[in-house]
Amino acid sequence: MIKTIPVEKAVGMVLAHDITEIRPGEFKGRAFKKGHIIQKEDIPHLKRLGKEHIYILEIGPDDMHEDDAVLHMAEALCGEGVKMEGEPSEGRINLIAEYDGLLYIRKDALTRFNMLGEVMCATLHSYTRVKKGQTVAGTRAIPLVIKRSIVEEAVSIARDAGGIISVRKLRKPKAGLVITGNEVYYGRVKDAFEPIIRKKIEHYDGDITGVYFAPDDTEFIKDKIQRLIEAGSDIIITTGGMSVDPDDVTRHAIRDLGVKEMYYGSPVLPGAMFLVAYLQSTEHRIQNTDYAIPILGIPACGMYASVTVFDLILPRILAGEKITRTELSELGHGGMCLKCKECRYPVCPFGK
Repeated sequence: MIKTIPVEKAVGMVLAHDITEIRPGEFKGRAFKKGHIIQKEDIPHLKRLGKEHIYILEIGPDDMHEDDAVLHMAEALCGEGVKMEGEPSEGRINLIAEYDGLLYIRKDALTRFNMLGEVMCATLHSYTRVKKGQTVAGTRAIPLVIKRSIVEEAVSIARDAGGIISVRKLRKPKAGLVITGNEVYYGRVKDAFEPIIRKKIEHYDGDITGVYFAPDDTEFIKDKIQRLIEAGSDIIITTGGMSVDPDDVTRHAIRDLGVKEMYYGSPVLPGAMFLVAYLQSTEHRIQNTDYAIPILGIPACGMYASVTVFDLILPRILAGEKITRTELSELGHGGMCLKCKECRYPVCPFGK
């Protein structure tokens, strides 16, 4: 399959792979490109690179060259919003985001792909917010010549998954905010929630459609949520009233709205008393279907912690994902904030 030829006898032959040159502090890159026809004047250069022999490939019908193999694999790996960057080099090619959005990785399929052994794909973490043109993954065929059957199996795994790597666009939220608590409503303490939530919504180019302050009264809270929906809010955020004290009635008010689904509690610190609910509404229609408006209940930790479970869940909802008990439960792995003196989120392990 591979023949070794002394470099002096290789004149007129075609290189089967790129040859890299490294000059410390000056240059690192391709000295000779795959497909280059070796000339007599190339011999001294090749020897300076330590090449006493070159490889001549004899690729049979059951084999593939690394560059051909990685092209097939990369095409199958790319899901919605992901494309190849340029041409393969030395059996490797990067995958980039076609637009701004949230990265999704089908982890089970990625593991099966990498279990094949002679192929690989490395990605960023799922739920990373990415920009257009950003590298989100790299894939390569590891040997210079690879069995066609392995490539076909890798391609099959990726295609069966609908593309292992994808990017979903984020919609701009129209958020309605209900800040609950007698202490704030009656002016006993100054509210700290509104500027925090407003900043987080504006981070996604969203708008705050309205802000209401509410006492610990179920009917009052229900009324304000309904008013925000009627005003065009496509996501409702409530703050406070998520604990187990008798006066903490916010989640009861949300339940009494007749929500379609409600999940209270998350395995994330900070954010254990977080709530996600969905209220069916005909006020908003997306693609001619009734839209279930997400209602997010943020506990008191949202006032003093710079990053909470809210920051993990909000972009996924804006990407169109349905959050259920399963999605919340999966956050337990990596759901412990390290409380670093200088917060560097999202460049940290929280939520990953």
